[in-house]
Amino acid sequence: MIAPRTVTVGDIAIGAKTPFALITGPCQLESLDHARMMADRIAEACAPTGTRFIFKASYDKANRSSISTQRGLGMEEGLAILAKIREEFGCPILTDVHAADQCAPAGEVVDVIQIPAFLCRQTDLLLAAGRTGCAINVKKGQFLAPWEMGNVAEKIASTGNENILLCDRGTSFGYNTLVSDFRGLPTMAATGYPVVFDATHSVQQPGGQGVTSGGQREFAPVLARAAVAVGVSALFIETHQDPDNAPSDGPNMIPVSKMGALIGQLREIDDLTKSQPSLDLNG
Repeated sequence: MIAPRTVTVGDIAIGAKTPFALITGPCQLESLDHARMMADRIAEACAPTGTRFIFKASYDKANRSSISTQRGLGMEEGLAILAKIREEFGCPILTDVHAADQCAPAGEVVDVIQIPAFLCRQTDLLLAAGRTGCAINVKKGQFLAPWEMGNVAEKIASTGNENILLCDRGTSFGYNTLVSDFRGLPTMAATGYPVVFDATHSVQQPGGQGVTSGGQREFAPVLARAAVAVGVSALFIETHQDPDNAPSDGPNMIPVSKMGALIGQLREIDDLTKSQPSLDLNG
C-alpha cells in the first residue's frame, strides 16, 4: 500500500489523519450577492467546530439533463465572482471545468479544479487540469470501479502535479439510481491520494424528473456520517438557503440553516474515527 499523501489547498491540509475538510456551497452560481450570502452562512455554520471549508460553485453546468434547464452565469462572470469570494472571505475556491481550454483561465482564479464524473477519463482534460498546478478533485465516474481511479490519477500525475483528490459520488445502479459502496473509499485511498466523499450527488436520481435530476436529500446526512466513519479526508456537501427553488440539484442540497448541526455531528464521528488505529485483518 502506498503511504498516504497530504494535499494542501490554501492553508488547509487534506489527508487521512487530518480533520475532514468541507467542500461546500451552492451547486450553481446565481449572483455575486447570493455567493456572498452563502459564503457568510457557511462560515457561520463552520465556526463553532473550527471546520475548514472550500467554497464550491459552478459557473456552468454543462451536463444538465435537458437543453431547457439553466446552465449558469458563464465562465467570465462566474470566475470574477469566485475571485471576489476568495478575496473577501479568505477561503479556497473550487469550481468544475468541462473542456481543456477552460483549465488555464480557471486555474488563475481557483485553488481546486474539479473534473466532473462523466469526464473523468477524458485524457486531454485531465492533462490540461494537471498542468495548471492547482489541486485537482476528480470525481469517480458512475460507470467506473473504484480501483480504476488509479489510472485516472496517473494521467494527472504525469504532468508533475500530484495534488490530487479522488472523489466518490455513487455508482450507477439501474436507471435513474445510484448506490454508494463504502468499500470503494479505502480502495481509492490505497492509491495514496486523499479521498473525498460527495454526499450530495450520491443521493441524486440522474434524469429522474424527466428534464431535471431528482434526489433524496434526506439521505445525504446518512451517507456523510457513514463516509466519515470509514475515514475520508474531505466531504463534498452542496447547500442552499432554499433548495426547493434552486436552479440546479435542489433535491440533493442541504438547507444552509441545517448545516451547522450536521457539521457538528460529522466532526464528532471524524474525531473518533481518526483517533483509532487502523485494523489489519490480514496480518
